[in-house]
Amino acid sequence: MESSLGKKTVFTYELTNDQQELLLGVMLSGNYTRREVPYSLWSIEGNGFNATLYSKEKHGKRKLCVQGSNAEDFVLFVLEPQVLGEAHIGYEKVLSPEAFSSHAGSDESGKGDYFGPLVVCTAYTDETLSDEMQKLGVKDCKQMSDKSVLTVGARLRHLLGPNRYNVVKLGPAAYNRLYAKIRNINRMLAWAHATAIEGLLERMEGKCDRVVIDQFAHNETTITRALKPLGRKANIEQRHKAESDIAVAAASVIAREIFLRDIMKMSEEIFGDKAKSEDKDAPKVPAGSSDPRVRELAEKMVRENGPIWLMNHCKAHFQTTDKVLAAVGCSRAQLPSEGQITSSAFREGAENASQDSKEIAEGGKGSEVAVGAPMPDLGEEGEEDDEIQDAPVKPKKPKHTIIKRTFYRK
Repeated sequence: MESSLGKKTVFTYELTNDQQELLLGVMLSGNYTRREVPYSLWSIEGNGFNATLYSKEKHGKRKLCVQGSNAEDFVLFVLEPQVLGEAHIGYEKVLSPEAFSSHAGSDESGKGDYFGPLVVCTAYTDETLSDEMQKLGVKDCKQMSDKSVLTVGARLRHLLGPNRYNVVKLGPAAYNRLYAKIRNINRMLAWAHATAIEGLLERMEGKCDRVVIDQFAHNETTITRALKPLGRKANIEQRHKAESDIAVAAASVIAREIFLRDIMKMSEEIFGDKAKSEDKDAPKVPAGSSDPRVRELAEKMVRENGPIWLMNHCKAHFQTTDKVLAAVGCSRAQLPSEGQITSSAFREGAENASQDSKEIAEGGKGSEVAVGAPMPDLGEEGEEDDEIQDAPVKPKKPKHTIIKRTFYRK
């Protein structure tokens, strides 16, 4: 994110043990005020910035977050020379020229959220667009507030225009039908990323031959096997924490923005005009799946509307569904067949699922959808249902794969 003066106001780093010791020396010796922050080892406040070193360790490193109007000055004059031992600010293009060259990035939002859709976006950038994206404050959406995501996302879509990003969105009803057929979230993601990538490459007409993806599966073949004709010809780079790439960061912001706008609509459906208020205490649909408010809201809505409500608003295979239904005296048996599929059941039946996959590969019958296969039919004949919209490519209209709004019926 950038201030009105063009300075970045948020920085994150992963520090080694040696760098953590150097940082501690800086914190103790400088003119800073120590402050208490949950889940942190140390946190200080300085003139126009604060810096927090979090306690969670991963691969021998801990995360440092520096933010505030003067955060860039602290990084430039203290952190880089005294802790990092190298300069980054102002040298981004020299250190990582490929990050600013012509390429696309793909990322998703909503995968871990019980309420709302699954959204995947693929976004294009080049040197000029990358500069403009940085000015807008584009970065990994997880480092941004919801308000910033909504603002920056809208400006970013305007910057890219209709043909330099592509979106695939699965609303809850279609998501549940598709999961019941595939029974594997990574394969669903692979299909969605492959579809988003293909749509973008079609419109770029050969101007983009490299795509960076935030790797979501342990095995890289999960996505490569799902790629479509143009995607198979492109150079696909899968990385962990790929949001450091500006194109992936842009995709993450757009995907999250679209997800949040759907959550806003759901909030208005549930809470009415109260949800439209800008008051921080205005009721809204909670994010994630572990927040106690998620279960509280789901239980309330099931009591008022019946179990079918979950199929139209939630990702039914989550274990949260079992807890919600048990709390209100219901069970999965009261849901349609698609709602009776659970994540744990799929893991417990992994051996049988492997046999199903083998049968599909050989052209036989099975319970899973073959990777790379066309999108399965999500509805039944005679029913007004979700369907995938693959509109023809038009110069001024983006080709997004969007699910029509429809509902399970009681």
